[in-house]
Amino acid sequence: MENKCKRAYITTPIYYVNDIPHIGHAYTTIICDTIARYSRLIGLETYFLTGTDEHGQKIEEAAKKRGKSAKQYADEISGYFKNLWDEFDISYDKFIRTTDESHKKGVQKAFDVMYKKGDIYKDMYEGHYCVSCESFFTQNQLIENEFCPDCGKTTSIVKEESYFFKLSKYEDRLLKWYEEKENCVLPKGKKNEVISFVKQGLRDLSVTRTSFDWGVKLPKSINDPKHVMYVWLDALLNYITALGYADDGELMKFWPATVQVVGKDILRFHAIYWPAFLMSLDLPLPKHIAAHGWWTRNGEKMSKSKGNVVDPREVANAYGLENFRYFMLREVPFGQDGDFSQKALVDRINSDLSNDLGNLVNRVLGMSGKYFKFTVNSKDVLKYHKKELKECEEIIDSLQENIFEMQLNRYLEGLWKVLSIANQSIAIYEPWKKMKEEKDEEAMALVALIANLLAKISVLLYPVMPKTSLKIATVFGFDIDNTTYKKYIENNELLDEIILEKLPPLFPKIEKMLMTSPEPKVEPKKEKEKIENDGIITIEQFFQTKLKIGTVIEAKEIEGSDKLLILQVDLNEEKPRQIVAGIKQFYSPKNLLNTQICVVSNLKPARIFSKKSEGMLLAVKDKDTLTLIRPEKDVSNGSCVG
Repeated sequence: MENKCKRAYITTPIYYVNDIPHIGHAYTTIICDTIARYSRLIGLETYFLTGTDEHGQKIEEAAKKRGKSAKQYADEISGYFKNLWDEFDISYDKFIRTTDESHKKGVQKAFDVMYKKGDIYKDMYEGHYCVSCESFFTQNQLIENEFCPDCGKTTSIVKEESYFFKLSKYEDRLLKWYEEKENCVLPKGKKNEVISFVKQGLRDLSVTRTSFDWGVKLPKSINDPKHVMYVWLDALLNYITALGYADDGELMKFWPATVQVVGKDILRFHAIYWPAFLMSLDLPLPKHIAAHGWWTRNGEKMSKSKGNVVDPREVANAYGLENFRYFMLREVPFGQDGDFSQKALVDRINSDLSNDLGNLVNRVLGMSGKYFKFTVNSKDVLKYHKKELKECEEIIDSLQENIFEMQLNRYLEGLWKVLSIANQSIAIYEPWKKMKEEKDEEAMALVALIANLLAKISVLLYPVMPKTSLKIATVFGFDIDNTTYKKYIENNELLDEIILEKLPPLFPKIEKMLMTSPEPKVEPKKEKEKIENDGIITIEQFFQTKLKIGTVIEAKEIEGSDKLLILQVDLNEEKPRQIVAGIKQFYSPKNLLNTQICVVSNLKPARIFSKKSEGMLLAVKDKDTLTLIRPEKDVSNGSCVG
């Protein structure tokens, strides 16, 4: 991701008020908060938007079930989100609600512009509608002619008068955008899924409803009061209405957005509908739309019925908000699904934070206090430790690229490489021996090296752990802002002669699980369940299996095995999948190379013949032969089956 302009506009999706915030909402918001804080740190004029999406049939129905008006229900749930983000010290500039009058006015203006341009027209619509997804689907898209292909729930046939947006008109322009702007959709595997969908052909999009009333009315110029706007048209426009689109406000200078972060379940709306709407409005497109994965718990999908939904407030209260932020960003590469467990969180705190970072701060305080009365002087650091400084500066120089390519886990890995160099330097140069040998100058240079590396770390860790970083910076006598960023990161200046401030231990070791709610137990499957009903499964059970098409880019025999081959399969992910398969008797490595296969992609990795296997091939066994399941013609790697 490039960032050559002097402004940054960062957005979360606006969260649908059908339920209270969960860990997925917190993950998205923490990612955006980190990017916004980093953008401010490096000197960009930054605007950070979040908020809630409050219209639509699903909200109207949820409110009725609770005996409340739609507005009362929306106020209540929206309040949960805003209160949590305030409690989490999220540095948003605006919290937008789609019930805001300024938003409604902006949406009506946009509808009027599209209508007058000829991109919106009136017709009759009949189709299969999923209330849960607020989406229509064709008969061919349905599962078993009835179920929603996205959530698996039952659809209903809806026939009503509707206004349509000419989505099909923008098919070629969208494909051209994807082609010309390499990082317009991140990660690249998700971009390929979007391209594949668009290439199948786009149908015009129904953008109004008459079957319910909870939504934004059409502009008065159209004079059709029985219609309200379709929730996705209403919701997506928030990104410009928040900037004052209705009145051409000054904040429109922040458009186009630098990065818009969404969950992978709503990528299609953001990477297809949203840019098409903008094209119709003659507005520039976002620079980057980035889709992250989902969170599971102990390997299982979260659901209320299983009792395994993670409450972000509970985690933050038990383990500390900043520890929670670090874990979420470090634990999983952006775009991939992540698994939450208390054990993994505790391990990160005890290992990365307590051992690597907290202990290093304690050591520099201890050494400077014992040998030099807490004084640190950097005058001889370059003389004795030019190599270590240069190595760390090279690592730090590459970090901004990680931030603006949504690789926050790699950004943190880079910081921890610097910490590793600092910790190793203490072991290598042994300052206590230098003091015994009366080599005070060398000992001071080593202590000053550690102090300078920690100073740089405190600045660069600030977007992820702001309060912790400020505490570390106070040890070295400075605040964290764009001035100190320029001084210690851009200009690579060293600390002046300073007296260190004492600091209590930052990360006390955690000896036991601290969350009060019990860990959900994974019950073993009962044997009788699989023989009842002749093995019939539900649509939800079917969707738990993820089948993807991939290309074999490398195939080898495993020495010592008569049955196994080891394959490298391109599923359009960050790196190829390694799969061990018992097909050697039926396929040679040469015959498999550059061919496509079907992979069960969400199996737990296993070790087969001492080799790690990250998936399973689909095949048919017929008597003494075995045949791999393959697509009829070449498709994009990573394409989903089903």
